[in-house]
Amino acid sequence: MNFNYANPYTSTRLPVFARNVVSTSHPLAAQAGLRMLQKGGNAVDAAIAAAAAITITEPVSNGLGSDAFAILWDGKELHGLNASGRAPQGWTPEYFQRKYGAAAKTPPKRGIDSVTVPGAVAGWVALSERFGKLPFAALLEPAIEIAERGYLMPVVVQQKWAAATAELQGQPGFAQSFLPWGRAPQVGELFQFKAAARALRAIAQSKGEAYYRGEIAQALEKFAAGHGGALKASDLAAYQPEWVQPLARNYRGYTLHEIPPNGQGIAAQIALGILDQFELAGHPVDGVDSQHLQIEAMKLAFADVYRYVAEPSAMEVTPAQMLDDAYLAARARLIDMNKAQDFKAGNPVKGGTIYLSAADENGMMVSFIQSNYMGFGSGCVEPTFGISLQNRGHGFSVDPQGLNPANLVAPGKRPFHTIIPAFLTQNGQPVMSFGVMGGNMQPQGHLQTLVRMLDYGQNPQAACDAPRWRYNAGLNINVEASMNPATVQGLIARGHQMEVINDSYQDFGAGQFIWRAGDPKVQGYVAASDARRDGLAAGF
Repeated sequence: MNFNYANPYTSTRLPVFARNVVSTSHPLAAQAGLRMLQKGGNAVDAAIAAAAAITITEPVSNGLGSDAFAILWDGKELHGLNASGRAPQGWTPEYFQRKYGAAAKTPPKRGIDSVTVPGAVAGWVALSERFGKLPFAALLEPAIEIAERGYLMPVVVQQKWAAATAELQGQPGFAQSFLPWGRAPQVGELFQFKAAARALRAIAQSKGEAYYRGEIAQALEKFAAGHGGALKASDLAAYQPEWVQPLARNYRGYTLHEIPPNGQGIAAQIALGILDQFELAGHPVDGVDSQHLQIEAMKLAFADVYRYVAEPSAMEVTPAQMLDDAYLAARARLIDMNKAQDFKAGNPVKGGTIYLSAADENGMMVSFIQSNYMGFGSGCVEPTFGISLQNRGHGFSVDPQGLNPANLVAPGKRPFHTIIPAFLTQNGQPVMSFGVMGGNMQPQGHLQTLVRMLDYGQNPQAACDAPRWRYNAGLNINVEASMNPATVQGLIARGHQMEVINDSYQDFGAGQFIWRAGDPKVQGYVAASDARRDGLAAGF
């Protein structure tokens, strides 16, 4: 790909060129990864170190109670890892209806009954054991140091921290852990998290055993029981992440790879399969026609994803059916170039997250994402070890008559999941590890940035910096204030209900991109980090 390195968008970032590179949403996490590469580690070691560090430096988005997914190129082939957690054995529809009433449609958004078994730590261990070079304990040293000594509060993280305080300050353990002065830290104030340092040491020394079968597991059961939850040490002990084969979908001579369901990555592949029916490059990149086509394709994709995607064993259709060429061509024919539509699911049957990427000069590339879901997750923090717990259980249905019966809660089942790492190849060879964090913005971000790179030749940093839209539901679209006003008005004229948003952090996600420029030992990589976060792409 011959990128255009002229950036037409206002940006505080430039592309980073290096043979070894780590790109994350916090500089200290990127540097933690680089430390591993400089010690002789590989991209997997770097990714784990960065992931551990960012649980401390960006707790608004993830923590030691997160879930995670990864796609990695080991030098010869792609591997996928699903480290999303499962429901406690005590969870059934009746459990929630008994506690929250017969009208309950989902588990609660916050609190201990939104917490499934956290999978991220198990994911780190699985990656390290299969692909890492350095001792596992060495990978957590930067995170332990940061948690012990503290760090100065950055701008964007502080904004989200302060915004979450009113809703979460009453959740168990939240104020004790995250409101050290009875309020959120201010920009530039020192934040220390010594309880999390204690947990990280135990995890490092035991290779995760303390978390799933030892003292941390016991502490989590006691914490959950004390606040009316069902999570038990036996649920943690039974947990294992799953190695999976990434899904593949071709687009413009490249192949996009996503983790298969229970995640929503297939949404980006469906939308690109629909867009493959159109000549996007014939329309101006920031013009009305190009943006309208992308929005409509994304809406069609979400209509199917929200209807069908769940734990794979429970789905009534297969990913292959949802990605079938003829089916996607038929869905594409529903798009009206002159009118926005509220699409419904088709019938494909025949008959608050962090993302980071790391790559090394030997060619290993890692696309990694972990999340507590909605800003600080459940809001619950086990105080002895500083385990900030996700709220992925909220992704289940407890209503047998709901939109997607396959996503009905059950013991040991995984919920519909939003976090999705991505990977791009061409002719079976690695091209880019990338991701865009942010709830249902993630597949939308994959779509918009790939279209800019593959259809229009924009370089990764420009594609990252470009204004974005976000589809919500029906005809409702959020759009960044930096989008061309004429384009916004043109979309409104076609029936899109557009709301211009000034807060890019809340609505439009943030990406990290590492594009392989050629032989990693010679040309290396081109990396980008989203200016919507405090992040950094760094390399040597």
